Amino acid sequence: MNNDAISNTVTSIRNANTKRKSMTRIPATKLTRGIVRILLEEGFIQSVTEHGEKGKNFLDVRLKYFGREKEPSIAAIKSISKPGLRIYSDRRRIPKIFGGMGIAILSTSRGLITDREARQNKTGGEILCHIW
Repeated sequence: MNNDAISNTVTSIRNANTKRKSMTRIPATKLTRGIVRILLEEGFIQSVTEHGEKGKNFLDVRLKYFGREKEPSIAAIKSISKPGLRIYSDRRRIPKIFGGMGIAILSTSRGLITDREARQNKTGGEILCHIW
């Protein structure tokens, strides 16, 4: 049984994006809600709805595409920290993804934030994933 919510979320979004699906469903946890909220605020996904089914909550994530060819707004999404190897960064070493074109999602003492917000707040944390 896989208990890594970060990897499950990232893999579900990546797989749906690769298959050009319009929507994917992921289990709703505090962590996945935070990741999806950041993706929505940054414009990588179109919308999110939460609903319960048989006592469990799910997030329906509607993916965003451009043009007739349905070019995905997410070129790549990659999980960084794993349960066996957590990756932490102090405020001076937070990576810039494609020179600022992409984002890194960090788990900090102030909650889940993007790399730009972490630099602005001068705080470090665990790097969860990269999106570009």
